[in-house]
Amino acid sequence: MYPEYLVAPMREELTKVGFEELKDADAVNSAIKSEGTVFVMVNSVCGCAAANARPAARMAAANEKHPDRLVTVFAGMEREAVDAARSLMLPYPPSSPSMALFKDGKLVHIIERHQIEGRPAQMIADNLIDAFDEYC
Repeated sequence: MYPEYLVAPMREELTKVGFEELKDADAVNSAIKSEGTVFVMVNSVCGCAAANARPAARMAAANEKHPDRLVTVFAGMEREAVDAARSLMLPYPPSSPSMALFKDGKLVHIIERHQIEGRPAQMIADNLIDAFDEYC
């Protein structure tokens, strides 16, 4: 685990725009398996999370059409919550950062780390917005 003082600003980048932090498996399962649409951001301390993933998630969340719920789990911190989220993202392998959209408890769109690295935040946000427009 990382020191909380280190990850607090990274958490806040998402919570200040409406993301809810999920810190245990029950919270993850309750959120994702609910009716409606849920966008899950697997947050991370890595550079591509800072430069690409979190900015993209914030931009997409500001879109007029967006999921009913915005939630986040933090890789390297709340292992139980992250493991629960990743189990619902199968058959995709664990990836940090990553982003997933669920509709009525079913995975309908995912962006893995390899789709985040080296891509501008706006390009990732556009991909998410397209998914939000289709499923939300």
